[in-house]
Amino acid sequence: MEQVVPLPGPAAGEQPWSNKCPWGSPPSTVIPCSLSDVMSEELAKELQQQEDNAAFPHVFGIDPAALIGEGTETSSDLLLAQMLQMEFDREYDAQLRREENKLNGDSKVSISFENYRMVHPYEDSESSDDEVDWQDTRHDPYRPDKPSTNPKRGFVGKGREITTKHDEATCGRRNTARMENFAPEFQVGDGIGMDLKLSNRVFNVLKQHSYSEQRRSARIHEKKEYSTSDQAVDSKTRLLLYKMVNAGVLESINGCISTGKESVVFHANGGSMDDKMVPTECAIKVFKTTLNEFKNRDKYIKDDYRFKDRFSKLNPRKIIRMWAEKEMHNLVRMQEAGICCPEVVILKKHILVMSFIGQDHVPAPKLKDVKLSTKDMTRAYYQALHMMQQLYTECKLVHADLSAYNMLWHMEKVWLIDVSQSVEPTHPHGLEFLFRDCKNVSRFFQKSGVADVMNERELFNAVSGFNITADNEMDFIVEIEALEKINEDHIQQQGKRVKMIYDHESPPED
Repeated sequence: MEQVVPLPGPAAGEQPWSNKCPWGSPPSTVIPCSLSDVMSEELAKELQQQEDNAAFPHVFGIDPAALIGEGTETSSDLLLAQMLQMEFDREYDAQLRREENKLNGDSKVSISFENYRMVHPYEDSESSDDEVDWQDTRHDPYRPDKPSTNPKRGFVGKGREITTKHDEATCGRRNTARMENFAPEFQVGDGIGMDLKLSNRVFNVLKQHSYSEQRRSARIHEKKEYSTSDQAVDSKTRLLLYKMVNAGVLESINGCISTGKESVVFHANGGSMDDKMVPTECAIKVFKTTLNEFKNRDKYIKDDYRFKDRFSKLNPRKIIRMWAEKEMHNLVRMQEAGICCPEVVILKKHILVMSFIGQDHVPAPKLKDVKLSTKDMTRAYYQALHMMQQLYTECKLVHADLSAYNMLWHMEKVWLIDVSQSVEPTHPHGLEFLFRDCKNVSRFFQKSGVADVMNERELFNAVSGFNITADNEMDFIVEIEALEKINEDHIQQQGKRVKMIYDHESPPED
């Protein structure tokens, strides 16, 4: 081992380091050491200790003599093993610190190997406060400490300030701690670990928002589980469809072919039934159970005398079943009158199975989308006019939503669909619905280029048989409302007659 010592300085009056650059370092000379110094074990331990202290200053070496006494020999294997293990751990910790210093360097963001450091009982008393074994304590060094305890409440001395439970700071800290009781879905952040003071107004707003979010989450979950959405069915609807397939009414259900505001239509292959023939291709109309569209459409069913006594806003799922039942009855009437419409196969709650209007899984196009020649469009217009007259006179029905979107073109004929909202002419708004249908039909065929198309007023008189001669639309609607009033009074009078007959009283003379 060689020791480096500087040369003695220049003599008095002599220019220092005259043979070198003024900014150069002073020369040094190497003094060889003896072989005994090189082989000295004490010198090696001293140099190793200096190196460890420089790399790992907070690790204190344990003198083995302190454990067994100065100059004392031991033959205990356990004590010797403990001494060797502690020496190994100390060297291991020093190596970790060297690696840590090498990786961190001068970086502002540093890493730490404290989790991998060996901890022994003898270091407990000498370790600093920031050396915490995360495996043995619940203290998290990255989490700020909770705020200090609240000041004492009540009277603390004569002439001194009195702190009660109504103190603003005390209430604020208590409100912050109470945020832990919010729903797990409500994220409160790290405000609980801070000295945060929430006023009562802010806390009440957060609490109400937490409850609202919890209820909204429950509603969304329930809606997904128990409602029919755009191309999916709930578990109850799926069970009804499986029962139809298992019973042989349907052979298979292929997929969705149409979606609307109030229903979803699926295509299916027909099976067999004992009492009737099942078409080869069927259409399954599943009424949605979300109730979003039915809330504003109760006017079509609550004043219909066929369903008036059964209508109830307090049982919305039964209202949806009534919609499916109403469409079934309307289709049966239309089919008996010879109107081109789907044939009813079976009704199960809110699922209506009908014949499929189309061929080979391809539905018939809507009259709005089909491209027809002028001759075919003119024939379609007169077919629609004849069907509206049949619907009014023979079926005693008004479509109430007739347009080019609810008329299909199949086998060179016009087919009517979607009659769940159809009402009778005696409905309090039946004539208004008829006038709206006439306006939609007349305007569509006029835009399609059909000649000699009647306007809405002429079409209304041709379908209903009335002879309203108003010059403008407003006066025409006023006369329609007057006719509806007469129909309503007549229906009420007929209801009184029927009630008196059931009560065994003589009806009044007209």
